Amino acid sequence: MRKLIMAIIATSALAGAASAQDATFRGFRIEGNAGYDRASSEGDHNSKFAYGGSVGFDGQYGKIVVGPEFTYWHPNHSQNTNVTPGDIGGTIVHQQRDQLGADIRIGYLVTPDLLVFGKGGYASDAQRKAFYAPAGETSYYNRVHADGYQFGGGIEYTLHDRFSSLPGGLYVSAQYVQAQYDNHTTDQHAMGGVGFRFR
Repeated sequence: MRKLIMAIIATSALAGAASAQDATFRGFRIEGNAGYDRASSEGDHNSKFAYGGSVGFDGQYGKIVVGPEFTYWHPNHSQNTNVTPGDIGGTIVHQQRDQLGADIRIGYLVTPDLLVFGKGGYASDAQRKAFYAPAGETSYYNRVHADGYQFGGGIEYTLHDRFSSLPGGLYVSAQYVQAQYDNHTTDQHAMGGVGFRFR
C-alpha cells in the first residue's frame, strides 16, 4: 500500500510538472518594450528611441501558440521630426506620434521555453504635419490620424524555471515591427521586452 501511495504521489507530481510545462505559453500576458524607431515620410526618415507595451492572450495547441495582442508605441516626440523642402519652397515638417495596434500573433515552440512568432494586424498613428511657406504663400498646421496595417515577428523566452516561486511566468522578448499607413508614411521599430504571463 505504501508503495502504491508513493507511486500515485510521484505520478501526480510528474503530471503537474508536465501540465505546468505545457501551460508555459498559455494565458493573459502583459509586456513592456523599448528600442529603436525609424519613421519615414516625404521621402525622408528619422531614427530615435521609443518605448511602449502590449497586452495579449495566448492559447497553446501542441507546439502552436496563437492569440490576439493589443500594442502601444510612443516615439520620442522631440527627436522624430522629418524636415523636407516643399514643392513651392518653404519647409514641410512631419511628426509621427503615439501608435496603437491590434494583432493576431502565431508562434511555434522551438523548445518548451523558446517561442518564435510572427504577427500582423491593424495600426493607427496620431501625426502632426506643418508647412512653413515662403513669403507670399500660406502656411498650415494639421493634426492627422493615419490608419494602416502592421506586421512583424520575433522570439520569446520564458524564465519560469529561474523564478519558480512566482505565481505566473516571467519572460523576455525581442522583435521587429513595421507599420504602413494610408498616407504613405511608415514606421519601423526593433525592440526588446520583458513580460509577465498570468496563469
